[in-house]
Amino acid sequence: MSERPVIPANWKAPFFTIWTGQTFSLIGSQIVQFALVWYLTEQTGSATVLATATLVAMLPMIVFGPFAGALVDRWNRRVVMIVADGAVALASLWLAYMFWIDAVQIWQVYLIMFIRALGGAFQWPAMQASTTLMVPEQHLTRVAGMNQTLNGALNIVGPPLGALAMSLMPLSGVMMLDVGTAMLAVVPLLFVRIPQPAQSSSVIAGAPRPSLLADVSEAVRYVRGWPGLLALIGAAMIIKIALTPAFALLPLLVNQYFGGEAAQLGMLEAVFGVGVVASGLLLSVWGGFRRRVYTLLSGLLILSGGLLALGLTPATVFAMAIGAILVVGVGVPLIDGPLMAIMQATVAPDMQGRVFMLMASLVSLTSPIGLAIAGPVSDSIGLQAWYLTAALLCGVIGVAGFFIPVIVNVEQNGHGSAAQDIAPIPAGEPQYQEAL
Repeated sequence: MSERPVIPANWKAPFFTIWTGQTFSLIGSQIVQFALVWYLTEQTGSATVLATATLVAMLPMIVFGPFAGALVDRWNRRVVMIVADGAVALASLWLAYMFWIDAVQIWQVYLIMFIRALGGAFQWPAMQASTTLMVPEQHLTRVAGMNQTLNGALNIVGPPLGALAMSLMPLSGVMMLDVGTAMLAVVPLLFVRIPQPAQSSSVIAGAPRPSLLADVSEAVRYVRGWPGLLALIGAAMIIKIALTPAFALLPLLVNQYFGGEAAQLGMLEAVFGVGVVASGLLLSVWGGFRRRVYTLLSGLLILSGGLLALGLTPATVFAMAIGAILVVGVGVPLIDGPLMAIMQATVAPDMQGRVFMLMASLVSLTSPIGLAIAGPVSDSIGLQAWYLTAALLCGVIGVAGFFIPVIVNVEQNGHGSAAQDIAPIPAGEPQYQEAL
């Protein structure tokens, strides 16, 4: 496998120039996503329409994710991000025109959501794989913490900004905001160089390039040959069956169980974002435990505690629900941040695009399953039972992970590990002391 390039001492300036541009693009995307969902809600009032929109936004990751990742590994990652951001900008520009001439139809909104998600299926792995080549290994967890902080901040300010934008300008103008912020992401990429990984040793000079399917198959073999990562992916797929509906059912929980309105839902979402921001900032400063997987498992236990509290909250004590959702928010960056850092530090650079997207596709695959069974189950035994189930799954997997050697040693036993200075823990010895 290819080696990581030597990262210069002044890595912060080029990396954060690109990171800042991508941040503006995410803000624009959050505003437009809110506006489009609200437009569908106002125009149709149909739960089926909203569910279809959610599915349309998930399909590119599930269906095309592994192939997009393989292409990212083949192509120049800077060019991939430019094209992905540019395509999203053009799609938003077209929809802005359709809003301007008052000719928008529901299928057109679906199409734009699909194009935006497809662009993200290329942009996200290209940015994550580029981060590996631009940021020193010891700072990857901190950068992941910053990304989690940003996501939490967007959860807080995105909906209000979207509502404000819709109150100040027509939807055509809101779509133009997305065009402008996408261009802010593209411009730095025109001037900042992103290192490319060396060609894999499996690609012999002068020989025909393997097919795209062969590249994806190589990623599958890569993951199958890494027991720790395979165990983490399996655990994430199980958790997602319960966790995705738990977040999707929040509006019903607020309305039907707590008897609340939109204001109470907005409060829960904002407090969740506060928890994500606080935890992301902590992770960006602290960096987590030396074994990143301990931070991940600890975050899973914190998430379990928050879900348990939410599931046990009496209908008359909404304040307890606010505290519970804050704890849930704190747990999320402690899971996602270290997991991405483990992948960035351990997966060979020339494999990262397809491995990242294969993992994302597999994890996303179980979300529709959970969404399909959540409604009937919640209707028959109550909404609270779903949160208690999610808490139980997270808690059991979080505790068990500390005692499973392939998970504890995931960084040391992976392909091309960059953390060989941490000795694996033999089976049978305590595996939790460092995290306590």
